[in-house]
Amino acid sequence: MRTLTSLLGNSQQLDGGAMFGNAPRAMWAGWLPPDEANRVPLACRCLLVEEGDGRRVLLETGIGAFFEPKLRERYGVVEAGHVLLDSLAAHGLTHEDIDVVVLSHLHFDHAGGLLAAWDGGEPRLLFPNAQFVVGREAWQRALNPHARDKASFVPELIALLEASGRLVLVDGATPDCLPPDWHFHVSSGHTPGMLLAEIPMPEGAVVFAADLIPGAPWVHVPITMGYDRFPELLIDEKRALLQRLAAAGGRLFFTHDPAVACGEVLFDAQRQRFSVALPRASLAANVAW
Repeated sequence: MRTLTSLLGNSQQLDGGAMFGNAPRAMWAGWLPPDEANRVPLACRCLLVEEGDGRRVLLETGIGAFFEPKLRERYGVVEAGHVLLDSLAAHGLTHEDIDVVVLSHLHFDHAGGLLAAWDGGEPRLLFPNAQFVVGREAWQRALNPHARDKASFVPELIALLEASGRLVLVDGATPDCLPPDWHFHVSSGHTPGMLLAEIPMPEGAVVFAADLIPGAPWVHVPITMGYDRFPELLIDEKRALLQRLAAAGGRLFFTHDPAVACGEVLFDAQRQRFSVALPRASLAANVAW
């Protein structure tokens, strides 16, 4: 039996205008009310998949706590401790118990949790027993970033992953370290080669939406982020995925939505608009969907 559990990592506060790019403040402020500095609250939520054969797969690690205090404040990281490690502990696990970590891409708010919390020393890679699944194109992007998103990558993390001997690069096909019924969608609107894992479940497939659809407000097809590399491509990719999930009764798992972890995709034919139904604030392995 396969079980899914949502795990919170460190949370962030980022500029709302950047997060909602092409939407006016009067619109997005109703979705995520900003603070006095115009920042909106964001989760860095991860998904733990426990397979019937005993494998434990973690989808992303959030931003973590690797930043020194000055940079932690600059990038709006709320907690000083490594929240994901606490979330794993609450589930009876440590980072050493994870067999595979799937990284949709290598921006620090999705992969920074691979590093130990800042202590003034050199960066240290956690998850010593895990293989790290990354898209080949996303890996090349991290090695040779564009000036637009160069600051989103952590060179020390890239070097540690390469030196680990446990890096698994894929072109979209499911690697042997994952169950054969898993499937990847490859998306390049936010950043080239982003992997979106689709996990079959009896109640309907779950797609880890990463930064293609960071949260429920972004299900509205025209909404993009200022961080997106190719917004028009992202909109086309988003529409295609949403159409597929709405037709099949599929669900989206959101990493950045502060309130909604997962929900079913619906399509209103009259309004020609997608929405999230049956929103769940969290997923627990022992709770039925």
